[in-house]
Amino acid sequence: MSVSNIKVEISSAAGLSLAAGIIIVIGGSVSSFWHTTFFPQMGWMMGQQFASGIIVSSLVGIVFGAVVIVGAVLMYKKPLQTRQWGVIVLTASALSFVGMGGFMIGAILGVIAGVIALTKS
Repeated sequence: MSVSNIKVEISSAAGLSLAAGIIIVIGGSVSSFWHTTFFPQMGWMMGQQFASGIIVSSLVGIVFGAVVIVGAVLMYKKPLQTRQWGVIVLTASALSFVGMGGFMIGAILGVIAGVIALTKS
């Protein structure tokens, strides 16, 4: 495999990871904004624990989305450590399913990007 092919694989994994992280952060932010703006008194209807759980899952999505973005940037900046950052992207993307995973598509893209990073030669 030539150097240019390796660089393309790294760039595609990093780019896909970056897109996934951005989508996950947007999904968590939209969910958090939606529930704090339009349903501030949701506790009376479904219970306070459920309302708090939605906010916590939104924050989990934002945090794991940020981890995926950091992993994507470092995957691009440090190509010799792509596999290590791929593991982090894959793990954070899988865990972001707790916070709805950026409308689910962000988490799926992150898992795919993590697998691409892990399988690079």
